[in-house]
Amino acid sequence: MKKTVLITGVLGGIGSQLAKTFKEKDYNVIGLDIKVAESVCCDKFFKFDLNQYCTDADYKNKMEALFDKEIPELFLLINNAAVQILSSLNEVKLSDWNHTLNVNLTGPLFLSQFFAERLEKSKGSIINIASIHQQLTKKRFLAYATSKSALVGLTKALSVDLQGRIRVNSISPAAIDTQMLRDGFDNNEAKVQLLNEIHPSQRIGKPQEVSRLALLLAEDQLGFINGANINIDGGISNVLKDLD
Repeated sequence: MKKTVLITGVLGGIGSQLAKTFKEKDYNVIGLDIKVAESVCCDKFFKFDLNQYCTDADYKNKMEALFDKEIPELFLLINNAAVQILSSLNEVKLSDWNHTLNVNLTGPLFLSQFFAERLEKSKGSIINIASIHQQLTKKRFLAYATSKSALVGLTKALSVDLQGRIRVNSISPAAIDTQMLRDGFDNNEAKVQLLNEIHPSQRIGKPQEVSRLALLLAEDQLGFINGANINIDGGISNVLKDLD
């Protein structure tokens, strides 16, 4: 019988590759995303607003009724969806702060709570996609960095709270070559090349590397890994840059 994986943010650069990798390994892939697309590498896809899920009780009840009907079994929950709203301290809006925490932290908590019984029954696990920003960050990433730090904290706390029932781990990627990253550099190839060069690996990561790590964490062969946060960062977290 096929194992089922549920992936949030499935239309993003990492999310779509997660779906492809697990599909290739014969998983039943269910994807959630706030956007819609004509082509999705999923067996089932549902338009889903994580922020609304955390703030609107009627919407939450409606979506959970749908999940009860459409997702009777679940082996793996990958909380991958995220929002990144940049602002300095004097610019932070409460609405943006709450939106960030809802999508990046509270949503994963509520989804873990809702699917816990199914995950326990299948002897499955939860993987939270965090970020290098949980450890190292930049100016104007206040909300995002805080949410990702808290997501790693949630991972560790859940692994203890769910001990013997469900494994919970997180993955913290650094720069991954997605369209979102390139858009952030205005598709300036020179800037992307410089980003490659500052990593000890001399390149940034590939979405496939994140998805393959997630696949390894999901399988029973690495079942002793629990409550861990695994950096996949090309060594950039070891770099102390000196003055030129």
